[in-house]
Amino acid sequence: MLIVKHLPIAAAALLTAALPAAAADVAATNARLIGWAEALAGPALAARLAAAETSETLTPLAMFMDADWVVKAVMLGLAAASVLGWAVWAGKLAQVAVASQGVARSYRQLVRAGHLDGARTLRGPFGRMVAAARAEALVSEGLNPEGVKARVSSELQRIEAGATRGMQSGVMILGSIGSTAPFIGLFGTVWGIMNSFVGIAESGTTNLSVVAPGIAEALLATAIGLVAAIPAVLLYNHLTRVIAGYRARLADAVALVERTLSRDLDRAAVRPDPCVTPLHLVAE
Repeated sequence: MLIVKHLPIAAAALLTAALPAAAADVAATNARLIGWAEALAGPALAARLAAAETSETLTPLAMFMDADWVVKAVMLGLAAASVLGWAVWAGKLAQVAVASQGVARSYRQLVRAGHLDGARTLRGPFGRMVAAARAEALVSEGLNPEGVKARVSSELQRIEAGATRGMQSGVMILGSIGSTAPFIGLFGTVWGIMNSFVGIAESGTTNLSVVAPGIAEALLATAIGLVAAIPAVLLYNHLTRVIAGYRARLADAVALVERTLSRDLDRAAVRPDPCVTPLHLVAE
């Protein structure tokens, strides 16, 4: 209890001690950053960073170079999150498009076949649905057809839910970026403004030309947070609608498999079709 009671005081003390050190370490941080940029991206980016470090103009890059390492880390993290969000959106969009085309092809193939045995080569969720329906019909030979249909319907819903969950994996990254990026940017802004107040206290002046650069650098972190968050929310909503369309295709597939199974069971019970191999004679 004693530790918990004094934890806020200890945190405030550590924060107060870290602020001057963070502000004084800008030059060393910039030197390391320029070295990493030259090693990873080549001398062109390193030269731009070096020029921005010595620039007197308050450009976004110059403000980034003048910020301390905490604010720099916030800005770089938000930029990386933004790139990750766009990459997740593009990759998931391509994945849904390929999967939707596969379901559409399988749907057309089963419609043309007219019976489950004519669609034994299907792949993906549609293929698993057909295989599950055939397997249940085989093990339930001689039982009530309504019970067979109910059990197949339950298994098809399970396959549909699993395919939908698999398609939704990774989408929450966009939701997390959209919900947390503004607050992460706000943290960078608060940290930068505290640094500015420390600089004001050390310089003993409140001249706007002295105060404005530090505040502008701090506000840049919030701006980058919004730049990362707003597209992430829009992309998340777009992927949600796209995946909802894919889920609708799977629901159509479930309905088609159920109709085809029902037709096969009725055909076998009323008038066996010589062109169709009975389900109980089809090898696994």
